[in-house]
Amino acid sequence: MKYSSDVEAAEAMKVAYEKIRSEIGNVIIGQDEVVKRLLTAIFCQGHCLLVGVPGLAKTLLIQTIASSLDLAFNRIQFTPDLMPSDILGSETLDQNRNFKFIRGPVFANIILADEINRTPPKTQSALLEAMQEYSVTIAGAKHTLDRPFFVLATQNPIEQEGTYPLPEAQLDRFMFMIQLDYPSYAEEVNIVKSTTSDRRHLVQKVVSAEEIMDFQHLVRRVPVTDHVIEYAVKLVHKTRPLTGLAVKETNDYLEWGAGPRASQALILAAKCNALLSGKYSPDIEDVKAVALPVLRHRIIRNFKAEAEGISVDDIIGRLV
Repeated sequence: MKYSSDVEAAEAMKVAYEKIRSEIGNVIIGQDEVVKRLLTAIFCQGHCLLVGVPGLAKTLLIQTIASSLDLAFNRIQFTPDLMPSDILGSETLDQNRNFKFIRGPVFANIILADEINRTPPKTQSALLEAMQEYSVTIAGAKHTLDRPFFVLATQNPIEQEGTYPLPEAQLDRFMFMIQLDYPSYAEEVNIVKSTTSDRRHLVQKVVSAEEIMDFQHLVRRVPVTDHVIEYAVKLVHKTRPLTGLAVKETNDYLEWGAGPRASQALILAAKCNALLSGKYSPDIEDVKAVALPVLRHRIIRNFKAEAEGISVDDIIGRLV
């Protein structure tokens, strides 16, 4: 590691974060919280699912982040006819009639899985091994992916016809589910001014793959007090109906609660949130700050909650 101490590395990470934010701000107007959560996931070696209506710059945001990082980037546009081999690659015969593996677009550092819910489960699951094991298996041979490796997927919540909801097992592999809202009036005025002119903003690469992996290791070395870990685990246990720590809202409105990956994600994200805020150890407020994107895709409402119009975010807000 090129830093003399973890404190120096933490300060370098904060500086790198501000530089990336500055570069992204040249292209993306607003969405500050979304950008922070995406970068948090990258520094925690996690995957992200972005959910928002068309036109909110989900794809542009991910492409801009990829441009600010010195990493290999591939975009995969998910469609109903996409096959697993279109993502992973396949074995073909070369001119000497020997089998040769042709690598698919998944062999990159950052994968933009655009509209991931438009392709059937067979193709969605092709990413599952890559997301969890950082490898793919083709014709019985295991191929290791380069590190760092992130899947940043987008999803449109409006259209349900001709879409395939992600299975719970795959949703659980995403560290965050980030919901994008419409921009404010002032932000949209600036967006229109920026995007209807002939001026183009070039994004500079400010962080290398080696630095990102250094920051990922740094996040894991951040010390956490027992009471913060206990708060995170208790929060996750509160989401599980009919268990010892379940509260009234849980038993009334939830069918299923979050698993142990949620507890792990809460602590990792809280560590990173603390570093990005200039602190060297997370507190309970850091856990609360990341609770929504960590938990919202890991709990399932029951019929009563849907009938009464109570959203997942409402339930998490009450539990926090």
